[in-house]
Amino acid sequence: MCGIFFSLSTAGPVLPTEETSNLLRQRGPDSFRVHNVHQDIQIYDSKGDGQILKTIPAHLTFISTVLSLRGDHVHAQPLVDKESQSVLCWNGEAWKVAGEPVQDNDTELIFQLFLQAAKPSSASEDAVQRLADLISSISGPFSFVFYDAFSSKLFFSRDCLGRRSLLHGTDENGSLKLCSLCNGTSSTVFEEVDTNGVHMIDLTVPGTATAHNIQTLPWSNDKELPANHLKNPIPPMSKSVPNSNPSLTIESDVVGGLEQKLCQSLELRIKNVPDQGQGQDATKVAVLFSGGLDCTLLARLSHEILPSNETIDLLNVAFENPRVAAAAARSKETSTESVYESCPDRVTGRSAFAELQRVCPDRKWRLVAVDVPYTETISHRDRIKRLMRPHNTEMDLSIACALYFASRGQGTAYEGEEAFPYTTPSRVLLSGLGADELFAGYGRHGVAFNRNGYQGLIDEVHLDVSRLGKRNLGRDDRILCTWGREARYPFLDEEFVSWVLQTPIWEKCGFGMADSEIPESEKGLDAEKKALRLVALKLGMEKVSREKKRAIQFGSRTAKMEKGRTKGTDALS
Repeated sequence: MCGIFFSLSTAGPVLPTEETSNLLRQRGPDSFRVHNVHQDIQIYDSKGDGQILKTIPAHLTFISTVLSLRGDHVHAQPLVDKESQSVLCWNGEAWKVAGEPVQDNDTELIFQLFLQAAKPSSASEDAVQRLADLISSISGPFSFVFYDAFSSKLFFSRDCLGRRSLLHGTDENGSLKLCSLCNGTSSTVFEEVDTNGVHMIDLTVPGTATAHNIQTLPWSNDKELPANHLKNPIPPMSKSVPNSNPSLTIESDVVGGLEQKLCQSLELRIKNVPDQGQGQDATKVAVLFSGGLDCTLLARLSHEILPSNETIDLLNVAFENPRVAAAAARSKETSTESVYESCPDRVTGRSAFAELQRVCPDRKWRLVAVDVPYTETISHRDRIKRLMRPHNTEMDLSIACALYFASRGQGTAYEGEEAFPYTTPSRVLLSGLGADELFAGYGRHGVAFNRNGYQGLIDEVHLDVSRLGKRNLGRDDRILCTWGREARYPFLDEEFVSWVLQTPIWEKCGFGMADSEIPESEKGLDAEKKALRLVALKLGMEKVSREKKRAIQFGSRTAKMEKGRTKGTDALS
C-alpha cells in the first residue's frame, strides 16, 4: 500500500499541503520521497483573435509513500530510471502478470515491464499499445502514475474494479493534481479517477496553460481488440436461464469448485506476508469481522492456508449510538448488557468466533472487540470526513466510521477466557466485500426475482457487477489505509470474479429451487448467496451458513446517531 501525489504545473513545482503529506505518510509509513522533472512544453497563448504557439517550462512533481508488504526490504518510491529518467509511482499489488504469480516485490517488476514496453522498438505495435497490453495482463488492485520519458507521455489509472484510490483535480492556477487523497479541505476540486481505462497526456502535443488534453485508452471485451484499447480482465456475465427446476446442494460440483477458487484467491493474498521483525508466530493477517457469512468464510479458509502457529485476529467493531441508548432507557429495559455487546454485529461476531474455535480448535483465534464511545466518534468525525472526500453523504459517513475504527484494530482481545487491551500488529486486513454483488446477496435481488424471475435477477446482478468499479472502493481505501494497513479483497480477484460471472446464476444462489429438491440438512438456508452458504456448511460452519445479510452501518450502529429521519443519500452539512 502506498500514497501517491503528482502535479503538472507551468507555474513552478506544486507540492501537497502539509496535512495531505501527513495523511500520505500515515498510508505509507516506511518511506517518503519526492522527485521533480522539468520539461519544456508547447502551449497556445491566445491574443486577440489569433493564437501564438510558445514554449514554456513545465514542472512534474512525483511523491510516493510506501507501506512495505512485498519482498525482503523497503523499495522506496518514486522509482526513477537512470537511463531514460522515466518515473513510476505505484500503489498496488500485482498478484500475477500474464497469468504468472509475482514472487518478490511487484513494484520493481512492474517498473521494468513498463520501461520495456515504453522503450522505442522496431516492433509493429507502438509503445502505447504495448503499455496497454501490459496493463491488461496485470491481475491485482492498483493505481499508478507513470511518466514515459522516452515519448514524453504521462499515464495514470486505477484498476477496472477501482480497488485503490486515486483522485484528480485542477487548482485555481490550472495545475493538474493526482493524489490518493483530496489535497486540501475542499472536495469540490477533486473527483475519482474514472475506472473506464488508462488515461494519457501527451506532453508533446500543444495545449494551454490551464487545460490538459487527457486521452483515455478504454477497457474492451471485444475479441478483436481495437487499437489503443485494453483487454478487460472481467468477461461478460453469463445470462443463461435454466430449462428446468435447478438444483444446488452441498454435493454440487460448483460448491467444490467455489471453495477451490476462493482458496486460490485467498492464498495469493495471505501467504508470505512479512512478519515485520516480530517473529514467525506473529499475527500477520486480520479479518474485518462482523460474524457474517462472507468474512467468517474468509477466516475459516485462511485457517486451511496459514501455518498453524499464526494467530488470526478478528476485528469486530461496535458503537455507542445515543439514539439506541435513549430508546432503551425510555422502554425501561433492565438488561445489564452493555451498549456494545447488544450491537447486532457483536452478537454475530461472538457467535461466529465460538464456532471457529469449535471447528478449528488447533488455531489460535483472537477476537478484538473494538468498542467506540459516542464521544470518540465525535472527536474523530472531522478526520473521517476529510479522508472520505469527495464522498459526502450520511451513508458515506456511517460506513466510513465503521471501517475507520475497525481498521485501527484497537480494543479488547479475547483468547479463550483471557481478555486484555490490544492493538493488532497486522498490516493485512481481509474484507468480504464483493460477495453480495457476485452471489445475489442483497434483499433487492430477491425482489427482482419475484418480479421478473431469472431474467430480472440476472439484470439486477449484472447491474451490480457492472458498476463495481464506480462504487465506493476508493472511499474505503482512503479510510482503511490511514492506519498503515492494507485491505485485501479475495472476492474481487480477477480470476475469481471471471469464474463466478461465467457460472450460471442458478448455481450461485437458491432462487427458484423447489423445497422438495433440498436435502433435509440444507433446509432453511437463504436463497441469497446460497453457494457460499453451502461452502460454509461443508466446512462445519452451521450457524454462520444461516446468518442474514446486514449492512455494516446497522450492524455496528453507526447509522442515524443523532437524527432518526435522515436519509443515507442526504448530503452532509
